[in-house]
Amino acid sequence: MLGFLKRPVVVTADINLNVVVLTAVGLLSRLWQLAYPRAVVFDEVYYGQYISFYMKRIFFLDGSGPPFGHMLLALGGYLGGFDGNFLWNRIGAEYSSNVPVWSLRLLPALTGALLVPMAYQILLELGFSHCTATGAALLMLIENALITQSRLMLLESVLIFFNLLAVLSYLKFSNSQKQRPFSLSWWFWLTLTGVACSCAVGVKYVGVCTYLLVLAVAGVHAWHLIGDRTLSHGGLARITQGQPLEVAYGSQVTLKNVFGKPVPCWLHSHQSTYPMIYENGRGSSHQQQVTCYPFKDVNNWWIVKDPGRHQLVVSNPPRPVRHGDVVQLVHGMTTRFLNTHDVAAPLSPHSQEVSCYVDYNISMPSQNLWRLDIVNRESDTEVWKTILSEIRLVHVNTSAVLKLSGAHLPDWGFRQLEVVGEKLSRGYHESMVWNVEEHRYGKSQEQKERELELHSPAQMDVSRNLSFMARFLELQWRMLTVRSDDSEHKYSSSPLDWITLDTSIAYWLHPRTSAQIHLLGNVVIWASASLATLVYALLFLWYLLRRRRSIRDLPEDSWLRWVLAGALCAGGWAVNYLPFFLMEKTLFLYHYLPALTFQILLLPVVLQHISDHLCRSPLLRSLFSGLVVAWYSCACHVFNTLRPLTYGDRSLSPSELKALRWKDSWDILIRKY
Repeated sequence: MLGFLKRPVVVTADINLNVVVLTAVGLLSRLWQLAYPRAVVFDEVYYGQYISFYMKRIFFLDGSGPPFGHMLLALGGYLGGFDGNFLWNRIGAEYSSNVPVWSLRLLPALTGALLVPMAYQILLELGFSHCTATGAALLMLIENALITQSRLMLLESVLIFFNLLAVLSYLKFSNSQKQRPFSLSWWFWLTLTGVACSCAVGVKYVGVCTYLLVLAVAGVHAWHLIGDRTLSHGGLARITQGQPLEVAYGSQVTLKNVFGKPVPCWLHSHQSTYPMIYENGRGSSHQQQVTCYPFKDVNNWWIVKDPGRHQLVVSNPPRPVRHGDVVQLVHGMTTRFLNTHDVAAPLSPHSQEVSCYVDYNISMPSQNLWRLDIVNRESDTEVWKTILSEIRLVHVNTSAVLKLSGAHLPDWGFRQLEVVGEKLSRGYHESMVWNVEEHRYGKSQEQKERELELHSPAQMDVSRNLSFMARFLELQWRMLTVRSDDSEHKYSSSPLDWITLDTSIAYWLHPRTSAQIHLLGNVVIWASASLATLVYALLFLWYLLRRRRSIRDLPEDSWLRWVLAGALCAGGWAVNYLPFFLMEKTLFLYHYLPALTFQILLLPVVLQHISDHLCRSPLLRSLFSGLVVAWYSCACHVFNTLRPLTYGDRSLSPSELKALRWKDSWDILIRKY
């Protein structure tokens, strides 16, 4: 039993050294001299006030956005021992000794550093090469504006981190769906996707743009999965996973109306009966009510019974129900039979009442035989299938079809939806069509045991502290509706200025030397990223037009990878950039950074696509590779040139400052190369 002690326990792991190295250099670029400058830098003057409020337990209302991001910054202050005692009254003020500057700036720096390996992982998950993924990580590493923003007590790098984490988690989840659906990793990445999206919205409201993007891509994927009948899907089919596909005599089923209007609902019954006399004076059968109920409920379960047998269980082997078979439907909880007869429906007097038959020992016999009509059948002997089969139930005695009228019953019917028997002569409508959503083989002939089968084991406690919720909802509403100061600022800019990088922000000036920090982007990366977005759009439209003419320029897997990369990268840029044209608020260059990161991801994608699919000869491919290497060298040179303004760690002469203006940087670059 103790044999395992005779040899050592060995653990093996696959470690991607690329990720390790990229993470290390990312941390170095963001954490190096993080506490410098030891002074209030630009918007730290605002975020610092919120942190002090949290440290002193003072309630405040912030009109700039949701509180989660500020709480994360305050966590850094709490871990660093900050007591909140500092006067945040001006930019450039020296921090006192009680302010843990390194700790306060640590979280933005860590999230900014992790953007580097995350960019690498995202492109790998999209199916691109390690070289392309490394190129994206390098661009994220040397983009000066991203470095500047992540080294200060600001929230943009935190927002971008959660944006990219949501995209990366969704891609890993999607790839797990193809390989190991419903595995532990599948659930982990699905959960992390939701958490990351929630955190992005909690940091800044614009995080909802990335959330909607991921949701849209997931919706398209789900649409394709639903159409693939070879798969056991999520959603509705997930409910029946591990359960029989073919409906048999004795099956327990829930029947959902295909029409789904006014709301999706399931065939339902309960012990209450129709009133003897309706409000308009008409009489009813006083039988048990049958309705359509828009919620999952144990009373939605029905048992498919063979009229010639008494058993309510599935035989061994099961006897499948086929198109044209005559069946009875027994309500699972009350064991009464689905019935219709020549009595007017409560709200649709020209249609027949549908009920569950109660034997009152009067001259009203049961009429509970129904013929199965599979509407979407491929043959007249087709078997009734879960979800796949769309069926009509035609009453044998009266030829009426079970139909959802859509009318809401009065209070005596609990405001549920009316179900009627409609004559076939009145034509076909989707409200007459039903399908089996949930299905299990019945095993218990005894009613008490069968009820245990039908009952859902889950119980939900819906009790709430209403006073807390009232306060919480009021706070959310106040944050959404409070108006912030929309006055012009010296460094404010328009969204069009961001594309051309025709703006910058002076974040900090040393009081005694010429050292300074500016928010200034790497012009080579910004211009190339915008060009790559344009090239992608043109190529996508070109391929789309040619595919319309049945000309396939790309293999199908390459085309799908190209489309998905564009949806996430170009789409991510669009949803994080275009809404700013509609905003009536003071805007700054840093508002563009979330959109820029998606463009940076797209840039290497376009470069690999050109190399793989447009450079058809080895010579062209070699020349293009050389141009790409030269271009990366230019980007690195610009990063190094702008480095003094990114870190603010050395004094600059007036001529050096003038040369670092981006338009002059182009002249330097041209002269150098």
